[in-house]
Amino acid sequence: MKKLLALSAGALLLWQASAAQQKLVADKIIGVVGDKIILKSDMDGALADQARNSPDGTVSPQAACTTMEMLISQKVMVLQAERDSLPVSDGDVEAQMENRIRYFEQLYGSKEKMKEITGYSVYQLRERFRQPIKEGLLAQAMRNKVVENVKVTPSEVKRYFDAIPKDSLHFYESELEIGQLILIPKATREMDNYAIERLQDFKKRVLNKESDFGSLAILYSEDPGVKENKGIYVMNRSDKQWDADFMAAAFRLKEGEISSPVKSQFGYHLIQMIKRSGDNVTVQHILLKAAVTKSDLAGATTKLDSIRTLIVNNKLTFSEAVAKYSDAPSAKFDGGMLQSKTGEGTLLTIDQLDDPSERDIVLMLDTLKPGQISAPVSFTDETGRAGVRIVYLKTRTQPHRENLTDDYSRIQQRTLDIKRAEAINKWLIEKIPTFYVHVDDDYKNCSHISQWMASLAKQ
Repeated sequence: MKKLLALSAGALLLWQASAAQQKLVADKIIGVVGDKIILKSDMDGALADQARNSPDGTVSPQAACTTMEMLISQKVMVLQAERDSLPVSDGDVEAQMENRIRYFEQLYGSKEKMKEITGYSVYQLRERFRQPIKEGLLAQAMRNKVVENVKVTPSEVKRYFDAIPKDSLHFYESELEIGQLILIPKATREMDNYAIERLQDFKKRVLNKESDFGSLAILYSEDPGVKENKGIYVMNRSDKQWDADFMAAAFRLKEGEISSPVKSQFGYHLIQMIKRSGDNVTVQHILLKAAVTKSDLAGATTKLDSIRTLIVNNKLTFSEAVAKYSDAPSAKFDGGMLQSKTGEGTLLTIDQLDDPSERDIVLMLDTLKPGQISAPVSFTDETGRAGVRIVYLKTRTQPHRENLTDDYSRIQQRTLDIKRAEAINKWLIEKIPTFYVHVDDDYKNCSHISQWMASLAKQ
């Protein structure tokens, strides 16, 4: 719960805006705070997001309670912010809305594809985002006001650390910060045309009833999952994990229709619409990748070696080189630095390099010292494309038990998070009785909600 209440309002804003994209359905009110309601769809959407973001696709048994507590606390913060006339201007709302629209445009590739996939125009998305964004900004302003004076002293950090049983102190494996600059050589036009012509031939054979689409998928598709699912996928308009070009092409099809060859980040696809049901579709596809030749890879290796020389000779920093040359889609967001899978930013352990496209990095690290950059090495990325990369070992820590010398900033942040959570919960206990609050019976036994309702009953 402390972690929940310490959650930034920026994260709440992101969730609220994302929830606004969901399609409206018949709903149930599960909570009321003042003149604001909490819908069952709010709860379902939040839990679905948590499941999608969890490693095993599940949520904890306490997830419903902590989510309802978060939703109630946000409504109270919004109402109090309105009472206090905290400054959230229309300009602030519009700026956040533009950021959200740009995010979805980048996610889907264009406004047209965004509309095809989500089912909403830019105007409709603006209307859906406006109120959640405004409430998110109000809650953020209120939260900032509550915790603005919450600080921790070194003695408080030490007292928190000293209270942790010694056998419970976290043990940190050697942690590393690793960057990579990736070049993905493009196939020649001849190879592109060859893949397209093969798919066109497949389509012709299916339409002439000379071959079955599913059989062709099993025989020829280069989708790694074809052995398990025969190239069949179920997609929803709100799903974000699919390639935007693939999704846009799929949602344009009618039942039984077969697309022309479609280019995506993975290669070229032939897509058959099997079934449509509202915002859900079932499609089957055949994937062919335009072949990259040895000479293409050799050219990319030569180019990358020249880039490495510029970095080593201090003509470019690693981050500048990534921004200028990297073909990795995530480079614009992470600067080429690998991200921890446990939320520790760019600090990661060797065992986190478990993706097939990252495993060869482990062998390269044995020959690198902090600050050094490897020679170009060929590899296959997570989409199956052949490429070359250089690896940069920025830092490497030694294995150790958590202590105040090496891990002070981590311990300080945990101490501050706890103190802020306590301040917010104390504030909620004081403020909730000043509003009308009704909570569905399913949530009344949640620990903080029962505490809040008890404070209401005393009024």
